Amino acid sequence: MSLAIVLLAAGKGTRMNSKKQKILHEVGGKPMMLHVFEAAEAVADLPPVLVVGPDEKGVQALIGRRAEYVVQPEQLGTGHAALMARPLLTNRSSQVIVTYGDMPLLRAETLQKLADTQRESGTAVTLLSVMGEPTSSFGRVVRDENGRVTEIVEAAEAKRRPNTAELLAIRELNAGVYCFDANFLWQNVDKLPLRQARSGPEYYLTDMIELAQEQRRGVTAVIAEDPDECLGAGTRAELTAVEKAFRRRANNYWLERGVTLIDPEATYIDQDVTIGQDTVIWPGSYIQDGTIIGEDCVIGPNAIIRRATIGAGC
Repeated sequence: MSLAIVLLAAGKGTRMNSKKQKILHEVGGKPMMLHVFEAAEAVADLPPVLVVGPDEKGVQALIGRRAEYVVQPEQLGTGHAALMARPLLTNRSSQVIVTYGDMPLLRAETLQKLADTQRESGTAVTLLSVMGEPTSSFGRVVRDENGRVTEIVEAAEAKRRPNTAELLAIRELNAGVYCFDANFLWQNVDKLPLRQARSGPEYYLTDMIELAQEQRRGVTAVIAEDPDECLGAGTRAELTAVEKAFRRRANNYWLERGVTLIDPEATYIDQDVTIGQDTVIWPGSYIQDGTIIGEDCVIGPNAIIRRATIGAGC
C-alpha cells in the first residue's frame, strides 16, 4: 500500500483581510501551511501534492521542490480542487489523503492513523471527526443505529431539513480530513453534484460519502483524540485561537518532560525549541527560533531568547 496526500491551498482567505494568502500567515513559529505540509511529508510515500490558485507563487516559494503542484483555475469547491490532482496521481498510489492547508495543528500520527484505518477496514473512505458543540458550523457526521457512518450533513443543509434540531444536536463533527481508496476517489470525484454555496456553485468533497454508500463501499470515521488538531484559521480571531493551542501543546510537552513552567499561560515556547530537564522558566519568557537550553537552568522572568544555545546550569 502506498499513500499520497493532497493539500488544498488555493483558497484566498478573504476573511483574513490581508494582502497575504491566509496559509502563509505565521502561527506556532512558522507559516501555517508549513506545519501541515511537514506532517503530510512525514507519512506520505510521494511528495505531497499542493492544489494552488492561478498565478499563486507564495506557497511554491515557501515549499519549493519538496512538493508537486497542480492549479485550480477557478474556485469551484473542495471536490473540484481534489479533481485537479487526478491526472498527476492516478495509478501512483493505493490511498489518497485530502485535507486543507489551513489546519496547522494536524499531526503526522493522526494522518497515519487515518491511513491505517482505511487500509484495515477496506472502506472507500475514512474521515477524521471531532466532538464539538451544537453551535458549531462544521458538518454533522450522521450514523445509523449500528454506528456506521451514513452521511455528512452541512450545517446549512441541516437547517433546510425537517429534522433540523435532531441533526444540529449531533456532536460528532466532520473535521475535513479524508483518506480515500485511491481507485474509488479517482473513479468518482468527477461525479459529484454541483451545489449552491454562499460564494457560488461548488462541488463538495463531502458528497463522496454518499457516493460510497450508494456503491456499498462503506465509510469509517476516526474521532480525533485532541480536538485542537481540527482547528482551522480562516480569520484573525481563529488564528489567535490556533496560536494559543500551539502554546498549550508546547507547554504540556515540556511539563511532561521535567521542565517547570511557573505560569504556562504567560510562557511562549516555539515548536522547534529544546529544553533540558529541571530547567525552570518564569512568566513572560519567549523561547523561539530553535533555541537550545540545557538542564538545570533558570530562565526569566520576561526573557526573550531567539536562536541561542544555553549550557546546563545557567
